[in-house]
This record gives sequence, structure tokens and C-alpha cells, in this order.
Amino acid sequence: MDRVDRTTRRPAHRAPLTAVLAATVALGTTVALGTLSPGAAAAGRAAGTGSAAAAPRAPRVPLRVATYNIHAGAGQDGVFDLDRTAAAIRDLDADVIGLQEVDVHWGARSGFADEARELARRLCMRVFFAPIYDLPPDPPGGERRQYGVAVLSRHRILDARNHEITRLSTQTPRPVPAPAPGFAEVTVTVRGARVHVYATHLDYRTDPSVRRAQVDDMLRVLAEDRGPKVLLGDFNAEPAAPELARLWGPLADAAPDGGKTFPAADPVRRIDLVTVSPEVTVTGADTPGTTASDHRPVVADLLLRRRGR
Repeated sequence: MDRVDRTTRRPAHRAPLTAVLAATVALGTTVALGTLSPGAAAAGRAAGTGSAAAAPRAPRVPLRVATYNIHAGAGQDGVFDLDRTAAAIRDLDADVIGLQEVDVHWGARSGFADEARELARRLCMRVFFAPIYDLPPDPPGGERRQYGVAVLSRHRILDARNHEITRLSTQTPRPVPAPAPGFAEVTVTVRGARVHVYATHLDYRTDPSVRRAQVDDMLRVLAEDRGPKVLLGDFNAEPAAPELARLWGPLADAAPDGGKTFPAADPVRRIDLVTVSPEVTVTGADTPGTTASDHRPVVADLLLRRRGR
């Protein structure tokens, strides 16, 4: 599996993937391009062809997406088991998955594993890892300690970017809200259709002000892109929360009647969401009842038009 590492530190740094592939190894974001999954791809699922108004020369293209906070590979029982995590992701049969709480050489809790690369290898998928934190090795001489979000894809990744949004660090004393990386964007092509897929993890604190700022930051990033968009993530707020209100219009909740997602064993809140732009049609959604993490995943079946960039 090819891998390229890259660091992005500006909110809207835009670099073509050809430049990324030519880059030398640097600290930060990981792009890994692997082989396609041997499992059934979304194109093989019977998802229909959309409305009669769709032009015959622009058929709808099916895509299954999912979001999953993997709790750094630990289940609801607190036991680290990356094979169990991989099995839960495989069972989703999704073409593109946004992951949150991904460790890369982070620490003993996850065996210092490169979870982004290891999950991609186990699932035979491409991966883009976007660190929120990128810290020196501990002890010195080892790999840098990273933690963030990732996107797994069966489909070709045309472009990958790690955007900054407002964050309140958990790694510094007395933090103040400031721009920081960890808002992932990939552009993938699916049978001729291009779609922008974003993975996010919003602030967990009771005070909604940071999440409100994060929503504004994400919407600015999305506004720069044309064509279908899918935003996946752990929002740490339910859809009706006031701080998420600005999302609705530019995006729609793909599973408004979906099941609750946290905590996984007996969920009481629906904070893990699949959201889509108006160009995307949702044909179904589900919240599988796995306890391979402390969150449940959300999976959605979509239809895309072959337009946009």
C-alpha cells in the first residue's frame, strides 16, 4: 500500500493530489492508496435510479457512506481490540466511512498502533488521516503521537485536505479557542460522479460556543466546493441543538428518524450524523447496534448525479 504523509496548517490550503503524491514524507496527514475491497461495492446494490425527471444520460450513482467514532479501537467494554473495530466497519459494507477518535502511535491505550493504516490494510481500502494533534514522540526517538479523524474509501481519492476549524485544545493548560487542524475533506470519484466527503469531530463540552464556531468554519469550507457534499461526524450535539441550526439548509440530516448513537450499549443521544447537500438523494439509513466502540455507527445509502467537480 502506498502512503504519503503531509501536514496542512492553513484553514483553506488547497493542493492537487498530484502534488501530494510527489511530496516527500513530512509530519502530519496520511494518505494511503490501497486496492479496492473484494466485497460488494455500492454499484452492485439495488438502489434504484432516482426520479423520472433525471436525464437519461445522467443516471444516479449509488454510494453507501457511514460515520463511526471508533473510540481509539476500544469497545464499550473498554478493551482495545482493533480486529473487532475492523469487523464492525466491514459489516457496514460502506464505500466511504468517516472515522473519529483515531490514534496513530498515540499511546499505550491503543498499543501505539497506526490505526488509520492498520484499518485500511485490514479492510483493503484507501485512507486519509487528518490529525487534530501532532505531538513529539514519548519516549524520544519513536514515532510522533497523532490523534484525529480519518476517511476510508473503496473509491479513488482525487484530492485530500486537512482543514483548520476552531478548537479548544485538550492538550494544553487553560486553552482558548483557536484554529487547529482535523477537519478532513476528500474528493472521490464514483462511476463518473465526483463527491466531496468531509469527516469531523466537534467539541464535547457543555458550552455550545465552540461547536457554534466550528459549524461556521465548516460551512465556509463547504462553500468553496461545488457539487455533491457529504459531511460525516460525531457532532457531540443532537440535530435540534441551536448551535447546529446553521447546518440545516446547506445540508440535510440523512437519518432524521434514525436511532440514538451514544452510548452504544444503551444509547440516549443521537450525536453521530450523516448529512448531505441538496444534490444528494438519500434512499435509506440505519444505526447498527454494535458495541465495538462506545458510539454506534450510522450508515446511509445515497444517490449521486454525475455533475459538479
